[in-house]
Amino acid sequence: MIKPKTAKEIESLATGGARLAQILAQVSKKCTVGQAVAKLDQVAAELIAPEDSAAFYQYQPRGAPRPYPDHVCISVNDEIVHGIPRESQHVLADGDVVTVDMGLVHDGLVTDSAITIVVGEASQEQKDFLATCQQALAAGIGAAEPDAHVGDISAAIQTAVGEDYAIFRELVGHGVGYSVHEAPSVPNYGRAGRGPTLPAGTVIAIEPMIGLGSEQIRIDDDGYTYRTSDGSLSAHFEHSIAITAEGPRILTEL
Repeated sequence: MIKPKTAKEIESLATGGARLAQILAQVSKKCTVGQAVAKLDQVAAELIAPEDSAAFYQYQPRGAPRPYPDHVCISVNDEIVHGIPRESQHVLADGDVVTVDMGLVHDGLVTDSAITIVVGEASQEQKDFLATCQQALAAGIGAAEPDAHVGDISAAIQTAVGEDYAIFRELVGHGVGYSVHEAPSVPNYGRAGRGPTLPAGTVIAIEPMIGLGSEQIRIDDDGYTYRTSDGSLSAHFEHSIAITAEGPRILTEL
């Protein structure tokens, strides 16, 4: 069941979301050649204000084998989402594609956001790939009007991705605010006019996740890290947004 947020709650979410955006930007700046991925969790932890907390830390989604052990998810190259930085042996190299994904609790309310960057020099293929994922996120947000259907967002994302890239259909966006994952699920593919209606006050995390190769995915033995099945690169951009009477409001931006 979708649980709309009050105007006061949306303002608190916007405050927390701006803080989250700052953390993501600063962690991303640390993703340089020679940086050990394992060190990035501590970087994120030190950036969290004392009155806030990391939403993912010790959070255990349904079906997960254990609570998530870190404050931030760092996923590199073929890792799509939920990479555990402190358990990584990877040292970042020129051309690595890195996703920084994090949730923040402020005033008891959760925002969730992710960005993908290229370490060092990006190829034109990588630039085009990441730009498409960002455009898909923008298209999904643009479709999030009051009383729109989830399918309107899904179809807008799918159209923006086009035929050149894979959409990982098992991995979807979701409601957010009172907890990390709420109703409704927001797939990155679908048909306009289908799915639940989104009333004003709905807060959702829209997060296209796309790949350069196969749409097939697999999960590591750690129970969290999803990878492309063929080892191809992935990209992931995410904003938490509020659907208001005036249209969509991005909560996780500076």
